[in-house]
Amino acid sequence: MKILLVSDKESAYYWDYYQPGRLDGIDLIISCGDMKSPYLSFLVTMGRAPLLYVHGNHDQTYDRNPPEGCDCIEDKLVICKGLRILGLGGSTFYSGGPHQYTERQMARRIRKLWFQLWRAGGVDLVVTHSPAQGYGDGEDYAHRGFECLLPLLDKYKPLYMVHGHVHMSYGADLPRLHQRGETTIINAYERYILEIPDDLIQERTKKK
Repeated sequence: MKILLVSDKESAYYWDYYQPGRLDGIDLIISCGDMKSPYLSFLVTMGRAPLLYVHGNHDQTYDRNPPEGCDCIEDKLVICKGLRILGLGGSTFYSGGPHQYTERQMARRIRKLWFQLWRAGGVDLVVTHSPAQGYGDGEDYAHRGFECLLPLLDKYKPLYMVHGHVHMSYGADLPRLHQRGETTIINAYERYILEIPDDLIQERTKKK
């Protein structure tokens, strides 16, 4: 499976200078938040692949103008092409705006997902806007990660966690990839192609 991950900044490669065929071979598109609604609608139209998204802390117009043809997976576990995907958008609470959560509020959201996780037999890919604490987060208050995401990763051991919020442009030495146990953590800033071998997905499906 070939997945296009996007977050925080519209890619000129797929937007301003798009050429037909650039989205060929993409099986799934995932937005980790803070993306313009017309951009996501464009991607799902031109790519002809499902597009799943969570909210970023700046996605304040989606209620009035949601991305057309795209599916919000906030607080949901969905199965797409055999891949179990969990959505938990929003950032840490820092200014009182929408899609901001305290550590306690985010932990409560995770607890409420227990039945969906049990019914699916686990999760393969966790989609967030903010990173987990200590894994690609920032030192400032607004960009610190959620500590409560760490027990989720340790218990269910997803193949991947993908997030945004921390722009790669914030520093030249910011790594895009981190590893916690069996989980690869990916910063989806702007665009990133994730390829998951089909046999790996099938193997995890058999273990459910």
